[in-house]
Amino acid sequence: MFRLGVITDEISQDLDTALKLAREFSLDGVEIRSVWERGPFELTEQEGSAIAEKVRKAGMEVCAISAPFFKCSLEDEEEVSAHLRGLERCIRLADQLGTRLIRGFPFWDSGRLADRLPLIAERFSQPARMLEKAGMTLLLESDPSVHACNGEQLAQVLKAVDCPQIQALWDPGNDIYAPVPERPFPDGYRALRPYIRHVHLKDAVKGPDGQAAGCRFGEGLVDFKGQLLALQEDGYEGWLVMETHYRLQSSLSKEILERPGGSAFSENGYEPTRQCLISLQRMLREEIYAG
Repeated sequence: MFRLGVITDEISQDLDTALKLAREFSLDGVEIRSVWERGPFELTEQEGSAIAEKVRKAGMEVCAISAPFFKCSLEDEEEVSAHLRGLERCIRLADQLGTRLIRGFPFWDSGRLADRLPLIAERFSQPARMLEKAGMTLLLESDPSVHACNGEQLAQVLKAVDCPQIQALWDPGNDIYAPVPERPFPDGYRALRPYIRHVHLKDAVKGPDGQAAGCRFGEGLVDFKGQLLALQEDGYEGWLVMETHYRLQSSLSKEILERPGGSAFSENGYEPTRQCLISLQRMLREEIYAG
């Protein structure tokens, strides 16, 4: 049985508001990206304690920290050092929140992946040691703005990194935005399947201009029925976390999608996230668990 969650800032910067919607759908947990206008690198110990207490009182748990780790320049030593300090903060925050999962990326796109792989793998050697010491897992995610824009490319990165503490966060919806085309399911999933430890859910369509835009879960280009059935058949027992990226009366800009967080991102997210959770639970009830 899957465990269901939602990223809180897809609903609101106010944690109480986000937890109220999560309780409405009897979700098992929430994922933290930005709360009270602060991201994981900026949240204080006092704020971490407050988040942990509020989530506990709501009868849920924190499933992961959706950090922007290594969404930075591959060759900028100052940026890399700052992100390593951010990872240190995330490890302490994860201890406070009771999770062992932290999200990360394989750096801003700066050229052919094959040419960049040796340096990418080298950059992850220090995080690997930090994670092993802390007993935590870093979940790398594909994204149109970074090295590894789809599942097949992310599998290449993880093979090169070759570290049990560094695994995959699979978000099939990100493939719709990817500059290198790939069918999320079955193609991207099959390539990445050995590494998948966590799953985000979003859906998207493409307009006449070929540009992707978020839509209600289950109404876009991702074959989510096939994807969820495959996860079930493959014995996946981790989290399915709604990451809406969809707004009813507006659209999220490329800049906000690359750096999600804060009020500019969360604005008008409550109702579309509610609609997406309705669609997800209906699909699970009628298509996945019914059989």
